[in-house]
Amino acid sequence: MTATLPPLGWLGIIRLGLVQTALGAVVVLTTAALNRVMVVEHALPATLPGVLVALHYAIQMLRPRLGHGSDQGGRRTPWIIGGMAVLGLGGVLGAVATAWMGTALVPGIALAVVAFLLVGIGVGAAGTSLLVLLAARVAPARRPAAASLVWIMMIAGFVLTTAIAGRLLDPYSGMRLVAVSAGVSVIAFLLALVAVTGIEGRTRATPPASARTAFGPALREVWAEPVARHFSIFVFVSMLAYSAQDLILEPFAGTVFGMTLGETTRLSSVQNAGVLAGMILAAAIGSLSGGRIAVLRGCILAGCFAACAMLVVLASAGMAGAQFPLREAFFALGLANGAFAAAAIAAMMQLVSQGAEGRQGVRMGMFGAAQAIAFGAGGLAGTVVLDLGRLLTGSAGGGYVTVFLADAGLFLVAAFLALRIGRAPRRQTSAGNVPPLMGRQQA
Repeated sequence: MTATLPPLGWLGIIRLGLVQTALGAVVVLTTAALNRVMVVEHALPATLPGVLVALHYAIQMLRPRLGHGSDQGGRRTPWIIGGMAVLGLGGVLGAVATAWMGTALVPGIALAVVAFLLVGIGVGAAGTSLLVLLAARVAPARRPAAASLVWIMMIAGFVLTTAIAGRLLDPYSGMRLVAVSAGVSVIAFLLALVAVTGIEGRTRATPPASARTAFGPALREVWAEPVARHFSIFVFVSMLAYSAQDLILEPFAGTVFGMTLGETTRLSSVQNAGVLAGMILAAAIGSLSGGRIAVLRGCILAGCFAACAMLVVLASAGMAGAQFPLREAFFALGLANGAFAAAAIAAMMQLVSQGAEGRQGVRMGMFGAAQAIAFGAGGLAGTVVLDLGRLLTGSAGGGYVTVFLADAGLFLVAAFLALRIGRAPRRQTSAGNVPPLMGRQQA
């Protein structure tokens, strides 16, 4: 059984991280390169790739159902491998559909809808079971560092794929796009297959009788758990705040400070460096504490409050003029985002086993669905608030002030919710008030 295997060492954690690298490689090519081809080479409205990307997030509402399937089977590896196969197929079909749009628009769009739905299902199946397996096989004290390492390896997949594929895609042709996408998908699948083979052990784990419950009752049972329900709400609000910045920061630097495209791109890299630094910092603090929920909760609070403060500072940046330290502000915002995100992922791994046995997949699926929905809605919400702010204030600068202050408010709400992460409501028993579900990890 999986439970009898020793905890994974760093080599095993890196192996699982390679699955995230492979997953990120296919996703970034699908959501970035295909987006560019639709808008630039085919001169289609930007709304089209926007809707397709939103579909890939929306279908991830199935994550709890996919996690329930792995709970019932007692093994995560088949779901990871199967999910990567579906993801790779979606990536190839997405490239075929995008190339097809150049000659047959409507059939191309129809195929693209299918492709992006497959991408979302593949990410949901592979990603959910991967995180459950990681939480099960990694010792609690190492989970904060493992969470950051896996996330960083996914970002590495983004960077490596865009750097290599960007060179291979020039000069553009439909056949070249399909060939590069197919190559990336095949390599990603094989990498994931090699990385995950044998890591769960050969013996089939026997799931508890509760795991064989139908999905509907299982989901209602997990939603009724105060700890899981509260953390899902926190994940949604915090990731909504996190993703609402994505489409705002570079245009802000260009509009308010008059920076060129190259300058704003370099500024974005400064922010991403801050994100990585924040993740490493949270991983170090969490690991030194032995992965205690209270310490992770403190990192989340600090990150949310710091992000809120930096957004307020950015809202007033226009009044300071050219002397405002924009690079430092972007780095600090990235640092805060990285710290809270890494600590939240580590807390997710600690909390996935807190509750009814045999529900880890449903629980992680619920957390993942909240994150996916927030990411899908966040970018749109940020742009909508920006446009409303412009309309209300009559200026572009006023629009950015509006969206930064609204995002800061979201981080404040997230910080308020973070105060109760891992804390179940106290119930009166014959032994006095004791917090159910949590045990020693809460301290």
